[in-house]
Amino acid sequence: MSQIYDRVAYIGLGLIASSMIHAGRRAGLQGDIAGTARSAETRAIAREDGLCDIVTDTAAEAVKDADLIVLCVPVGAMGHVAQEIGPHLKPGATVTDVGSVKRAVIEAVKPHLPEGVHFIPAHPLAGTEHSGPRSGFAELFENRYTLIVPDGETDPAALSKLERFWAAMGANVEIMDPEHHDLTLMVTSHAPHLIAYTMVGVADDLRRVTDSEVIKYSAAGFRDFTRIAASDPTMWRDVFLNNKDATMEILGRFIEELMSLQRAIRTSDGDHLHAYFTRTRAIRRGIIEAGQDTDAPDFGRGAKGAVE
Repeated sequence: MSQIYDRVAYIGLGLIASSMIHAGRRAGLQGDIAGTARSAETRAIAREDGLCDIVTDTAAEAVKDADLIVLCVPVGAMGHVAQEIGPHLKPGATVTDVGSVKRAVIEAVKPHLPEGVHFIPAHPLAGTEHSGPRSGFAELFENRYTLIVPDGETDPAALSKLERFWAAMGANVEIMDPEHHDLTLMVTSHAPHLIAYTMVGVADDLRRVTDSEVIKYSAAGFRDFTRIAASDPTMWRDVFLNNKDATMEILGRFIEELMSLQRAIRTSDGDHLHAYFTRTRAIRRGIIEAGQDTDAPDFGRGAKGAVE
């Protein structure tokens, strides 16, 4: 694969950024790689490991002469970072992000970018419960979807380059509008995380159980909850605070479904329960058939896990 961007700058050097760096290097997609992170410790690790060609102390330094700038920071920090880098972006550069929420990111970032710079939000639907500059691996995006979420008119050439970049890293690339993205991801990712955090929190409240039995006798369902609930708390705090409308809508629907099941259990309505579980079981089969998971006992995750 030929080089797509001469210079790429990564703002934030966690799981997604480090995986993009590894995947991009493997495919020869990026020339010089600059990076920075808020934490001095993270920057030191990145320098020690040679993760980037240059690691800078500030985002403003990192974006100098970059053709592609990837914002890999929590959603709540996007606006601040955009304000810092805006004056230092070269004309014709593309700024993208990897945040789980899109409308809030667009509203936070777009006002700070100068004329002639292309802002094309994106969201790779891939991840693990691990974080930090040493958590990334080149295979993270293979056969996983990356949603590119343009807002309004977008330069066709800039959009095409970003699509090719993600596709060359192994991702299945699709275009989606911001509002549809935020509602869809609330169902497929955000609400499941909120439910997982809640269930693990309930277990933690029952300390007479969690002191021993919950850990000792954890079944697959609870283990999956704890795996999901191990995700970065800062990232997920910002996701929910910046996607309130979709969160409240889906939580309302979830409560309605839960009340329906509660009623069926209270009234011993086995037919309702069986029909409901049969219908929802088919969703799992559809995910496997779509190649987004496997029947393997560890769900194909291996040691890395797979949390979005």
